[in-house]
Amino acid sequence: HTIRRVDIPPAREIVMTDEEREATADRLEIAMAEEIARHRRNGVHRDVMEKLQANGFRDLERLKEKMHFPSLDRLLPLIDEEVYTVADFVRDASPLLFLDEPLTYSRRLDAAHAGFIQRLTGLMEKGDTFAFSEGCQVAPPDVLRTIDNARRFIALVDMPASGNGLPGAAHMSLHAGAVNRYRNQPDKIAADVARVLQDHGSALLFAGSDERAEQLSLFLLDHGVEMAVVLPGIFPRGFVIGSLPLLVVGTENLYGVSRRKARRKKRSQREVFYQDLVPGSFVVHEDYGIGCYEGTEPITTSDGTRDYLTIRYRDGVLRLPVDRVDLLSPYIPVGDTKPRLSYMGGAGWRRQKERARSSIKRLVTDIISLYAERESIKGHVYGADTVWQKEFEESFPYEETNDQLRVIAEIKNDMESEKVMDRLICGDVGFGKTEVCFRAMFKCVMEGKQAALLAPTTVLVRQHVRNLRERLGSFPVEVRELSRFIGREEQKAILKDLAEGHADIVIATHRLLSKDVSFKDLGLLVIDEEQRFGVDHKEMTKALSPSVEVLTLTATPIPRTLHLSLAGMRDISLLEEGPEDRLPIRTAVIEYDEDLVIDAILRERARHGQVFYLFNNTHKIDQRATELAEKMPGVRFAVAHGKMTERQLESVIEAFLEGEYDVLVCTTIIESGVDMPRVNTLIVEDADRFGLAQLYQIRGRVGRSERQAYALITYRPDRVIGEAAEKRLAAIRDFTELGSGFQIALRDLEVRGAGNLLGAEQSGHLESIGYDLYTRMLEETVREAKGLEPPPQRVQTVVDLTVDAILSADYVSESDERLDIYRRIASIDTLDDYRDVFDELTDRYGDPPEETVALLDISYIRAFGERSGFARICSSGRNVELILHDSAKSDERAMELVSRLLSVSTQEHRLTFKAGYRAMILAHGVAAKASATPSILRDIFSSAEKV
Repeated sequence: HTIRRVDIPPAREIVMTDEEREATADRLEIAMAEEIARHRRNGVHRDVMEKLQANGFRDLERLKEKMHFPSLDRLLPLIDEEVYTVADFVRDASPLLFLDEPLTYSRRLDAAHAGFIQRLTGLMEKGDTFAFSEGCQVAPPDVLRTIDNARRFIALVDMPASGNGLPGAAHMSLHAGAVNRYRNQPDKIAADVARVLQDHGSALLFAGSDERAEQLSLFLLDHGVEMAVVLPGIFPRGFVIGSLPLLVVGTENLYGVSRRKARRKKRSQREVFYQDLVPGSFVVHEDYGIGCYEGTEPITTSDGTRDYLTIRYRDGVLRLPVDRVDLLSPYIPVGDTKPRLSYMGGAGWRRQKERARSSIKRLVTDIISLYAERESIKGHVYGADTVWQKEFEESFPYEETNDQLRVIAEIKNDMESEKVMDRLICGDVGFGKTEVCFRAMFKCVMEGKQAALLAPTTVLVRQHVRNLRERLGSFPVEVRELSRFIGREEQKAILKDLAEGHADIVIATHRLLSKDVSFKDLGLLVIDEEQRFGVDHKEMTKALSPSVEVLTLTATPIPRTLHLSLAGMRDISLLEEGPEDRLPIRTAVIEYDEDLVIDAILRERARHGQVFYLFNNTHKIDQRATELAEKMPGVRFAVAHGKMTERQLESVIEAFLEGEYDVLVCTTIIESGVDMPRVNTLIVEDADRFGLAQLYQIRGRVGRSERQAYALITYRPDRVIGEAAEKRLAAIRDFTELGSGFQIALRDLEVRGAGNLLGAEQSGHLESIGYDLYTRMLEETVREAKGLEPPPQRVQTVVDLTVDAILSADYVSESDERLDIYRRIASIDTLDDYRDVFDELTDRYGDPPEETVALLDISYIRAFGERSGFARICSSGRNVELILHDSAKSDERAMELVSRLLSVSTQEHRLTFKAGYRAMILAHGVAAKASATPSILRDIFSSAEKV
């Protein structure tokens, strides 16, 4: 291969001639004398002055001896009178300088410089450095002045705001719109592309493959379109900028969304945990209790150098090898309260676990007895789907998600069996719960029975009635609405129709539970947001009939682990897959700028949309709405907050739903269950006062349609934001993809969802021992109560090889990046995982050093050892012992891997089985050269897996 370029960096950042060294030494002597004299005048402690003087004399000696030393960079202001930025070196080349979000850049520059000054002040107070070291860093105003002096400069801003740009610069506003869908409409593609090209614009189309690109190019040429650029790459959704004009057509715009999704590899427990692990995180160790993770540090022992996690407890510190993170689980606090740290050796943690286990046993016993009682009642057995059922389902105007199809099948299986259905359906608003329950209700009516839907508010009742009637179309199904909006005489008529069977479906508020409501033959009850009724689920269903099928809908997230633990006791279906057309919400976190807020509201109104304006202060909310209305004549404002009566609140929301208002100035009380597809802009004032989970839920209330939604998260310019609030705002800004996680926020919501499902007593235990440990105990107790084997537990393999295994700061300098790489290494389970991580490291940082390769090897070795049932893999002289765990002998899969391992024995690396008290495999000669041991074991184990 021809080498096109070689980069030869300087051996050191500061390279000095002999003359420069002498001149620097002279300047240091003068500066040191001046600073010592100033300290004496200011009464600085003698110890500080002596330390400063000793450090100065040491540096002088090193300069005269022509030595290089780490603190040389602190003398930079003495070495060179000027400090330069990158822009100074390229000024003569007149580069085109792009600056992304100048306002954000300026703030980060100020924050970085403030941090530098704070650290420098700390060093000066201890006598570790001189005041002139402040000149090591260019002050923010000087950096910005250098940038301003650039001859060609383009600032990129997501949203215009005061100070976010260049004074006197020309402004170009690029508004990108959505692109049409062209699936099965080829003529429309040609017409749209031709129109843009005729306006002297550009068109770029992403076909997704070479074959499709060639076909599309030929098709456009046949239609007289010659200047379009067709690429084989994948770019999902395109956009159009009319002012340029530019048309970019994405792969999904051309061909639609492929419903076949690549199977996502299940992430290991270690990888998931590491994603949440940052210094200050609370963790749970099953033996020691709740501690606080403080970071990682390298420790050298007789076995080599390794990185260790530092976990602080009330009475000490636990140091755990980084690759043993699987012994920890994250502690997710309920709300903003911090947990009490456990005593490492105390009995309190053991008592907490025992109390939780006893309470879980009582809960499981109660649930299983309820389940058995329910099983003894025989329900109506529904027949297979009718022709009308199929027609009703085919009239659904959207493509069902895979989750919807699965949940619908589960419900039908319940209805077509003798078992009385009692199923909980969990899914976010807009994920398809309503369509699922509509199909169940239709099936019930087709059997000649009646169905009822119970909703917590009249607004939701109205929305369900409107949607169901629209879905039913011409089908002869009678739907009735029962709420306070219905007059007394009409209510009497509806109750008569229900009792005589003239009404097939009723959708109602808690009015449905009144004693004067009776049915001719109720077959199905659907309860929307059960926990909001304040009435126990059993009592509600008992009031109607013990043999009625029950579907309960909730938008509160239920953790998958808890779902699996309760499977078979209460039937739970999860809808986790969002609609294909929903776009991620574009989020900006900025200082409050009234001009920008007004612009955002007017833009949303111009596209006939609506706005949520979140102002969480009930005392001043009316005043705030009035102020906004005065600045935007013609924009219709409404106010909604928790101190309004239920009737007032519902009236306002109903009017907003009907399009009578453009902006709803509201508190967090705003109805979360109601679908408001026209609301596509959210503005939050004083966002730093909200919790992360709250912000996540609030933002999720917009963007329910195919339109692009926007969230403007603002905070006051004059308020000093705390570190925790700043992290929350950064998280809401950075995680914008649908289902992107928000690991902490979602887990917080899930823990609350678990509490709702399990009740107050269990919530207390869930909080005291941590969610992960609680669900593990729950699963064990359920299996025990059902007479099943305890859940299979993967053996925890200890790898004890005499070798350095570390991710050094010399290889990956940034601590945040190192932790991220540790996450990736911790997730290694197969040889493919190993190769992926190795290739990623090589690509990002160059060839990994020997000790980093050893770290990767050990992670793979441990994963193989856990699958094979090895309790310990350790060096023993020239050999390596692979000691089997007692449980491995009864594990067929582990024994099969052990058998394969023995079959790859070679003359160079002989493997023999050794029976006895500690059954083991002996790998002969593998540890002869300690540094090569991990790579030899990796090769042996990978060969065994290929057999």
